[in-house]
Amino acid sequence: MKNAGRVPALDQAAADAQAPPLMVAPEKVVERLNRGVSKRNARWTFVGEQPFGDALALRRFRLGNGLTVLTLIDRAAPTVSYHTWFRVGSRHERPGKTGLAHLFEHLMINETRARPLGEFDRVMEREGAEANAATWTDWTYYYENAPRAALPVLVELEADRMANLVLRAPQVTSEKEVVANERKMRVDDDVEGKALELLYATAFRRHPYRWPTIGWMTDIRGFTVRDCREFYRRHYAPANATLVIAGDFDERRALILVQKHYGKLPRKEPPVSMARPKEPAQRAERVTQLRAPTPTEKLLIGYRAPAFCDPDTPALVVANEVLFGGRSSRMHRLFCIDKEIALSVRGSIAPFVDPGLFEMWLFVREGKRRQDALSLLDSELSKLGTRGPTRLELDKAVHQLELSFLHGLETAGGKAEQIGFYETVARDGAAVFDRLAAYREVGAGDVKRVVQKYLNPSRRTRIEIIPDRS
Repeated sequence: MKNAGRVPALDQAAADAQAPPLMVAPEKVVERLNRGVSKRNARWTFVGEQPFGDALALRRFRLGNGLTVLTLIDRAAPTVSYHTWFRVGSRHERPGKTGLAHLFEHLMINETRARPLGEFDRVMEREGAEANAATWTDWTYYYENAPRAALPVLVELEADRMANLVLRAPQVTSEKEVVANERKMRVDDDVEGKALELLYATAFRRHPYRWPTIGWMTDIRGFTVRDCREFYRRHYAPANATLVIAGDFDERRALILVQKHYGKLPRKEPPVSMARPKEPAQRAERVTQLRAPTPTEKLLIGYRAPAFCDPDTPALVVANEVLFGGRSSRMHRLFCIDKEIALSVRGSIAPFVDPGLFEMWLFVREGKRRQDALSLLDSELSKLGTRGPTRLELDKAVHQLELSFLHGLETAGGKAEQIGFYETVARDGAAVFDRLAAYREVGAGDVKRVVQKYLNPSRRTRIEIIPDRS
């Protein structure tokens, strides 16, 4: 576009988006949309509908070029959330080229063949839209939260940058420098960032989780335009993406817009998943020391944890809530109040497609010893694995998880993010509420069992962060 005005061709579509919705069965909608459409890539298939909570429904459509579209009508506010999830993250990279998935977060706001640099941001600002992106091990996603009238513009812009991104030396060089500086700030010059990177590099010997999502600095510096074009060609294609549209919009008109702008994109088969090297079983604790400019000692510990979709994961998440969930949790009371051995403690489980780590941080107080903190941790984990949580602890943990879960679904953007995540990681966007049900079914015996199974010293990697006095 050569100006910041509204796209003329979409003026009517924008007006239509505000018109009262028509209640038509999805099969009938698809039948009508496909009339006269000879190009296979642009023909719709209605895949199915699933309940989303008690009052909403998640519908799944698919274009002939492989693009999956999930729609969730929610009239709670006159807004719409538009998410594009790609099944590509740092695990899809290879040694020597780490960080490419994250680099594309930055490259995707550059020019396309139709729009100059800066136009995307100007249009988002004009439409009153919030836009951002994120990359992790298993996925990359881009989103916009906007007034409902902006939907036609969002569809056009996202379809354009999925297929027409300009990748030349000036753009690639500029964004490489941005990412290199980000790495310096978040990893090289940050104690926690450096320790976390070291944890995964030590815990994993073969699996791609061993390298950081941001990439190694030497790889970032070495990216070429050819690397970026090849990555874009392989991974940024309709069949490797899922659109999630949630909020107050007319489904039929949204599908018309998607058909118009994405239906002309060619079908490319999604990249063939590379065979993941099998991570060898860990039979002994691994310990690495990191000297850093920090006033007190710290411990970062990673226990082997199951994949996000593993049946054991809900019980382990509940165990984490019992141990680290707030100021009344076991570990906070024990370490920070009763024994006063730590300034703070925290724990989290990586929600990865493949088995990852249960991370635990212990920030030791000045004058206290990390060995004593470790002994106290082992003792408390042994107690939980032997006796299990109390009824009060279990109920509180499940209620906290439920509250956090429901808070995350308060807005159209929150719903779209959860749907996109579950669709990409669990292959089922409607499985969001299945996870909530799984939390509610966890019993004390389940917590005992997973603590005994996973939180074993022989299955962990420990990073000892020691103050550098030099």
